[in-house]
Amino acid sequence: MREERAKRIEQVAYKRQFDLSVLLENVHDAHNIGAVLRSCDAVGIREIFVLNNEPGLTLKNEKLIIGKNTAAGARKWVDIHYFTDTSLCFNTIRQSYGQIFGTMLDEHAVSLYDLKLTESVVLAFGNEHDGLTKESFDLLDGNFIIPQVGMVQSLNISVACAVSLYEAFRQRALTGKYDCDNNQPDIRFEALRQEYTRRHMTKYSGRVHKVIK
Repeated sequence: MREERAKRIEQVAYKRQFDLSVLLENVHDAHNIGAVLRSCDAVGIREIFVLNNEPGLTLKNEKLIIGKNTAAGARKWVDIHYFTDTSLCFNTIRQSYGQIFGTMLDEHAVSLYDLKLTESVVLAFGNEHDGLTKESFDLLDGNFIIPQVGMVQSLNISVACAVSLYEAFRQRALTGKYDCDNNQPDIRFEALRQEYTRRHMTKYSGRVHKVIK
């Protein structure tokens, strides 16, 4: 491996966020999932959660996610945890993360810019047509909206996710969440550096953890 590439892998691994992630529920479009993966990689997210509980979507998206055509470059560095059971998915997330916020048009929703995204959090996004299901919505810790002043009060799922993640990036950068000391790295970052190095050397495409109930 070239020295420049090794240095790049180290820099990426040491800026990964162990307390920020994304949940996608019943997202149909492969391009949207791919765009979300790229945004997640860009802001230092190391894993995402994909929930497919919609009848008829499971087989389609299982092939889509596990296949090698979905943002292959980003998938190499962002792991996917794949679920078909809503309760199991949320329970698994809560084992490693604090709060789960979803984005839905609702009278109790707060602005994205009022959220404290420097704490342990997962941001949940529903599909392109119906948003989050009621079952998932009821399991959230809060609901937010992205302020808009246009006639059409909606954004493409991948755009909404990118906007939200970059607000998290902004808040975290201001509070030093990306300032890892390479001379005294956390053991988690060093383990991730070694894992990313292995993936680079073996052309590994990234982990997909299937949890189908």
